[in-house]
Amino acid sequence: MNTTQLRKLGVPDDCLTAAIQGVQRAAAADLRGRQIKDRIASTLELPADYVADPYFGELARQLVDAASFVRPAPISYEQWGTDIDPACQSQMRQACSLPMAVGAALMPDAHVGYGIPIGGVLALENAVVPYAVGVDIACRMKLSVLDVATDQLEVNFHRFKTALLNGTRFGIGSVHEKPQGHPVMDQDWSVSRVTREYRDKAWRQLGTSGSGNHFVEFGVLTLPQREQDLNLDAGEYVALLSHSGSRGTGAAVCDTYSNIARSRLPKQYEDVGRLAWLSLDEDAGQEYWAAMNLMGDYAAANHDVIHRLVSKLLGARIIAGVENHHNFAWKEQHGGKDVIVHRKGATPAGAGVLGVIPGSMADPAFIVRGKGNEASLLSAAHGAGRRMSRTAAREKYNFRAVQKDLENKGIRVLSAGADEVPYVYKNIIEVMAAQDDLVEIVARFDPRIVKMSDDGKNED
Repeated sequence: MNTTQLRKLGVPDDCLTAAIQGVQRAAAADLRGRQIKDRIASTLELPADYVADPYFGELARQLVDAASFVRPAPISYEQWGTDIDPACQSQMRQACSLPMAVGAALMPDAHVGYGIPIGGVLALENAVVPYAVGVDIACRMKLSVLDVATDQLEVNFHRFKTALLNGTRFGIGSVHEKPQGHPVMDQDWSVSRVTREYRDKAWRQLGTSGSGNHFVEFGVLTLPQREQDLNLDAGEYVALLSHSGSRGTGAAVCDTYSNIARSRLPKQYEDVGRLAWLSLDEDAGQEYWAAMNLMGDYAAANHDVIHRLVSKLLGARIIAGVENHHNFAWKEQHGGKDVIVHRKGATPAGAGVLGVIPGSMADPAFIVRGKGNEASLLSAAHGAGRRMSRTAAREKYNFRAVQKDLENKGIRVLSAGADEVPYVYKNIIEVMAAQDDLVEIVARFDPRIVKMSDDGKNED
């Protein structure tokens, strides 16, 4: 008998292995087709009567265990900020119901995502959830301080504009005409079938920014006092800020391994959908972990190439910088346990750790230093957070009108979509105030020249 026939008899997917083994034992004892089918049917009807059966005892035990299973109550989570909608809270509660969940937190920029909210932090024991890392694995921030006077942003605007236009590429599927060089392409891309098959595409997309809320922009960085970690004196600097991740290859890794995880969900957890997990004791879990970390290196290289190309076109030198992932999973220790901390749209904020939290095309970004608050699992917000859907934004706002208004305020947006105008985001100042126990502000970055995709598609 095959799995299709067993399913027709009513054997649950998570009991198929035990049923097949029972069929093999029964066949070895000379039981025939009808006898085996009747035995399985009886086991399914009265499993408690067959736990000692020489053929289907294991199937019976699994059925008894499943019938008596009671899902544990969700763990609790800490929350920062109050402007968080009920749907987002519901998503977080479901994430906290996973059987291996041991810690969770919700950041003040939180809004509804896929599986876990964007702005959600989830600690699991020995398991990883691909969608709690995100489709855009290792989406991240990178800020580079340049040796350029701030008045040049206005005096030589066209030079800055040309550097942004030619230094990267925007849009779904965007590539460089000539693949860019970087040591990341010499790493082992055979860690999974997906990364092996997508390596050439990843190489073509290296140094590109994609779509959605991804951006590259110039602005003024204000440092109120000398910063030893950056080796910079107090003052104002021109800085280059970028936001993007692992492009199409990262998305393929997420989709592939999330589908594998969903196919293995225990029946009692079929409702969690995109929160399907992979055990790190399994080959698929180890493959995803290796692929995820490769995508982390690739995303960092992607930003490195963008900053290299843009600064070279500008004729500037990079003198300092800060960067961090905010869609990733890390092996950390919390509460005396080794756990996997998923930060889906959340910035690492361990004690003394520097990071970048952006606002919008019209609002400031901040270099921050983590305070190491254990209640947030050493995490902070990753940005302002959306307060309006992309569809609603496109219906309500005209990008050209917003673009003109921003130019009157000294912010030149070279391209973007109506779904990314400043008004679709929460107030970044309020978000920062809501997490003053998680991070301290080191410096403020005010955008001046902004480039985003205008293809109207989401690649967050």
